[in-house]
Amino acid sequence: MKNLEANKIKKKGNRTLSMVMIPLFTALTAVGSQISIPFGTVPVTLQMLFVFSAGYILKPFEAFMSMMLYLVLGGIGIPVFANLSAGFSYLVGPTSGYLWAFPLAAYIISSSKNRNLFASGLTGLCIVYAFGWFVLGASIQSFQKAFVVGILPFIAFDIGKLFVAIYAYKKICKSLDHWEEA
Repeated sequence: MKNLEANKIKKKGNRTLSMVMIPLFTALTAVGSQISIPFGTVPVTLQMLFVFSAGYILKPFEAFMSMMLYLVLGGIGIPVFANLSAGFSYLVGPTSGYLWAFPLAAYIISSSKNRNLFASGLTGLCIVYAFGWFVLGASIQSFQKAFVVGILPFIAFDIGKLFVAIYAYKKICKSLDHWEEA
């Protein structure tokens, strides 16, 4: 009987934790988008750091939902996108492919993180690049130029963010292990 009660409490706690973590990662992604360095057509921001982190820390559905909530908030006019921008036009504009890829990338990272952290993050990054490149290329009518302005300049920055996210994830896991032992 006590185990049944403990399981009910644990399940309810997990639901509560999910209800907190989803909007938390939405907010972190929004804050990360404001830390922006103008760099060509697509600004360098910390959004990908939080896409990686959501994938590593959250369960797949939670990671997906945190990024979907980010898109919904921006789409309805809350200024969560880079440079405090918002509106539906950002979800259909030249750089919208990058944004639409965030939920899928976070989901894939979370689903595959137990195999290899770097490979799962790199896969998520490739998803974001593929969606972004396709939409940007179609928008400017040149896939070659889209690659040159929308992917090539960002590879080193994004790989750096990937390593930071992996490092942070490992530190968080280690801290939680110590916390659970106490």
